[in-house]
Amino acid sequence: MHYKTIVLELLQNRPEFHEKLRLSRTLLTTLNLYSSQLKANHEAWMDRLSRVKPGSERSQLASEALEIAVQEMKDSKGPSDFLLEPETLSLDGAMAFTLGHKPRG
Repeated sequence: MHYKTIVLELLQNRPEFHEKLRLSRTLLTTLNLYSSQLKANHEAWMDRLSRVKPGSERSQLASEALEIAVQEMKDSKGPSDFLLEPETLSLDGAMAFTLGHKPRG
């Protein structure tokens, strides 16, 4: 996976935050931190989804898990929201997301 590319695009979609990181020379550090967290969240979702859908193809699970992990980053209200621990992720939220319904709360 190209986690850094994904995170960089997400950061660039938040121009003020991206510029602040660039000017403070913390863009690379932040990119590395967030891409590590995206990878951890992706792996956590793959694990959860594989338990819920044991007969599914690994590539399908990986795709769904990455979609969920990226959507969580997009939905976060601020930079600190990117740094959720994988244990705080909701399986119900993932299932709702997978089914096309967004959980509330």
